[in-house]
Amino acid sequence: MRDEEPPDDDGWTEDADPESVARKILLDQLSIKARSRRELEDRLARRRVPPEVAARLLDRFEEVGLVDDEAFARAWVEGRQRSRGLARTALAVELRRKGVADETAKAVLAEVDPGEEEAAARGLVRKKLRSMRGLDEQVAARRLVGMLARKGYSPGLAYAVVRSELGAEAQCTMGE
Repeated sequence: MRDEEPPDDDGWTEDADPESVARKILLDQLSIKARSRRELEDRLARRRVPPEVAARLLDRFEEVGLVDDEAFARAWVEGRQRSRGLARTALAVELRRKGVADETAKAVLAEVDPGEEEAAARGLVRKKLRSMRGLDEQVAARRLVGMLARKGYSPGLAYAVVRSELGAEAQCTMGE
């Protein structure tokens, strides 16, 4: 079973109370992992929960802190930076897809330390360089910059980090 999908038993029966069913769906979803309000709205809509019931329950879940887009965005950014090495640009796109408001995403992404972002880029380049030992320097540079671009790093930062790391790599191989 995928971690995204709870069991299909969503509680709908002929005489089921839509609010009880919606509450069960929300709690099931939130027990799997944190989700944005829009993700939960979409899930409830797919399960045929009336929109007014969904809105009322989601508002209540926000009041008690079970649904918090800012906390969700912070956790998402931290996790994706750690696991995938993504830069702010890529993270902004992912947060938008998750339904996080642009203002919330901007506020959370403003907390990302540029120094940490550069360090993450360097780590990605160093890791990838280990598998590129025999390649021409221009080919390696092009591939490394492309990798960083796909992860959302700006061209300026990508080129600077790659040039620096390729220079350090050249110094290491000349010293051997």
